[in-house]
Amino acid sequence: MLSYQHIYHAGNLADVQKHALLAWMLDYLARKDKPLTYVETHSGRGLYKLDAAEAVRTGEAAAGIERARRDGWFGADHPLSKALSSVQATHGAQAYAGSPLIAGNLLRDHDSLHLAEMHPQEYEALSLAVSRFGAKVYKQDGYPLAHSLLPPTPRRGLLLIDPSYEVKSEYDRLPGFISKVHRKWNVGVIALWYPILTDGRHKPMIAALRAQTLPKAACHEVRFPAAREGHRMIGSGMFIVNAPFGIQDEFMRLSTLFERL
Repeated sequence: MLSYQHIYHAGNLADVQKHALLAWMLDYLARKDKPLTYVETHSGRGLYKLDAAEAVRTGEAAAGIERARRDGWFGADHPLSKALSSVQATHGAQAYAGSPLIAGNLLRDHDSLHLAEMHPQEYEALSLAVSRFGAKVYKQDGYPLAHSLLPPTPRRGLLLIDPSYEVKSEYDRLPGFISKVHRKWNVGVIALWYPILTDGRHKPMIAALRAQTLPKAACHEVRFPAAREGHRMIGSGMFIVNAPFGIQDEFMRLSTLFERL
């Protein structure tokens, strides 16, 4: 059982980039009346408290979403602002939405949510956090779950792949996994989040993904200061297959904001 728990890092600068792009894409897909499916392979607990001891100890939220709010990165009409405001209205001012709650708050009643989480405590917390959205929560490995669900019904939708990367072999595994998933679900938006570490270990993975000439492939990366001395993550990225039209504008907007840090 892997030990990663995102509460220590919730709301950090990597989350800001990931969640801004996820919210933008879900909002874009939901503009059409047709129903859609959202699948997430590594969901975490879904709901975080930024005043929890674990979050306060690292200070990553203070340098991330709290700074972004203070500096006005997201207007009230941005999909991420809408999702976070809804979560705060329900759970309190210190609540922060993980990707499952961002999806739950941006999608419609006729959309489908499928969420995988293996960690027992995280799974229990996730099940409670998303109960009002009618989401299906699975206590299992998200990779085989995705294979079993895809292509989904409804067929339109988005798959978010957001592993902890605790195991180095994750980087080698993902290009092949995405290739297989895309062959099964050629119309789906597939979004892979990844950390950028000081050793650049993500680079062969991205090169392998680019070599597949996947349709409408887009990649966005940002850099930011390390959270503390010795911390190896200095940026984050998202690789998207079947990237929605217009997302390059959001890429550019976010890049400009991160460059000011």
